[in-house]
Amino acid sequence: MSAPKLHNAMWPGLVGKGTDEGQEPPISLERMLDLTAAAEVDGQKFDGIDYFLFLPHTDPQASDDELKNIADLIAGKGFDIGSLVAPVWPGTIGDSAMGDAEQRGKFLDAVKVACRIAKIFNEHGARKYGVIRIDSAEFGIEKWREDSKSNTNVIIETFKEAAKIASDHGERLAAEGEICWAGMHSWKDMLDVLEGVGMPEALGFQADLAHTYLYTLGYNAPEHALVKEGYTDDQFWPAYEKMTDALRPWTIDFHVAQNDGEVHGAGSHDKTGKHCPADDPNGKLDITKCSGYWLKDASNRGIKHICWDGCMFPNSTLENPETWNTILKSMIEVREAHGWN
Repeated sequence: MSAPKLHNAMWPGLVGKGTDEGQEPPISLERMLDLTAAAEVDGQKFDGIDYFLFLPHTDPQASDDELKNIADLIAGKGFDIGSLVAPVWPGTIGDSAMGDAEQRGKFLDAVKVACRIAKIFNEHGARKYGVIRIDSAEFGIEKWREDSKSNTNVIIETFKEAAKIASDHGERLAAEGEICWAGMHSWKDMLDVLEGVGMPEALGFQADLAHTYLYTLGYNAPEHALVKEGYTDDQFWPAYEKMTDALRPWTIDFHVAQNDGEVHGAGSHDKTGKHCPADDPNGKLDITKCSGYWLKDASNRGIKHICWDGCMFPNSTLENPETWNTILKSMIEVREAHGWN
């Protein structure tokens, strides 16, 4: 199987890292590229990378020439650039999609910044496919619950404007399903947002195996739980099918990952689905089987690549070459089972 292409994410070197007490330092873009380039399984290597558009990897306001140099660096390691993560959060360029007019304006500015960088990478030739990832940039799930209907409507309106911006730039947005983002914190609430925007050609869903696993448990929305802790296989797979049947038609970006059922946080990124190594003995997911539910008809939805997300891995795990060989092996198994030519 030659498709989908296999990518590694660069942001595990950044997310949850920093200079605050107790935080591990970020890992540079070049180091993350080298770690990815070193992985090899039976002569197969990673085809590309997905990329977070913020410091210290990228100054989102960098000049055209600086961005072309980054594209040269990535291409020089033998990689295509795929999906890009817009810097939509408070403390980056953006702010809450559920906020006031000023906050929402910042959110839309972040999408514009991402579209500008995407255009430079596209024209350079390093980027030939992929989407721009967003989320609601709103951790306040309790705040959302105070008036869930009107707060969801605000997120929908912001996403509609963002989708128009992306569409004008020839890009598509993918909203990341994650239990920590208000209005996107359960499979049902996520579906309400996607259907409310109703622009599938411009805004779709990004499915991550680790995060959507917690959707089934209803971690931040018990009313939408499809299984309870201690479930059996006979209970899990029909529940998984129900969730994937609802969200798969919207899915335009896919993350392969493993989850140990724990919820984890680091830095400002709190209460998030915990990614763990592909071969973690506590891993709850049959990675290959679960991926098949999401990748059915994937080529018809324009998916050209899949990406491993190792967000929140400790630096010692990221620096271990075996981590990447194990991950690459898992991704090759997914492609062999569910890929296409």
